[in-house]
Amino acid sequence: MASSLSTLVDFSKSSLLLSVASIAFNPTAWNIVARNEYRNKTITRMFGGNARYGCYFLALCIFTAGMVRDALYHRALIEQPRQKILPEPLDTLVPAVLFVLGQTFVITSTWALGITGTFLGDYFGILMDHRVEGFPFNVLRDPMYVGSTMSFAATALWYERPAGLFITLYVYIVYVIALRFEGPFTDMIYSNRAARDSAQAKSESKKEL
Repeated sequence: MASSLSTLVDFSKSSLLLSVASIAFNPTAWNIVARNEYRNKTITRMFGGNARYGCYFLALCIFTAGMVRDALYHRALIEQPRQKILPEPLDTLVPAVLFVLGQTFVITSTWALGITGTFLGDYFGILMDHRVEGFPFNVLRDPMYVGSTMSFAATALWYERPAGLFITLYVYIVYVIALRFEGPFTDMIYSNRAARDSAQAKSESKKEL
């Protein structure tokens, strides 16, 4: 089994380690940074109290780190053993369809949420008025994470690198773990807003009486 695995994945390549590290770093770092922002407003203070500018800055950082992650993944794949995974013509058709679907989920979810909705604006106090329920959120709960995972798999299949499929599984696990932290915290933010709005409404009602 170990010998078979070594023919599929070259663990001696530093590019593989760098790719795996970058995949784990991104969601971990942004969750830590965003939580700190919610509690301490560190980035907002950097921009003179302008939360929207702070969110745009974080969005740029996240986008740039994502590009670096993708470049490291591509480099890691190129240096890994190549092996036929799918027969023709599925070897080009399946990854192409997967990639198009994945990118569709990523792009349309970004469009639906906007910059601040996509890049953790709620941690800056920039909250959405209501939950987005249109496409792709009416199809998937977390379309951006699912779409990104599909794109990783598509790239691995396109370049015929079995190691890429192992990395894709790792990506999925990292995203599941990240969502276990991100989801409840985001729900807490909106729950706190609902409680504040309710208390304010009651206060105003009492004043009118």
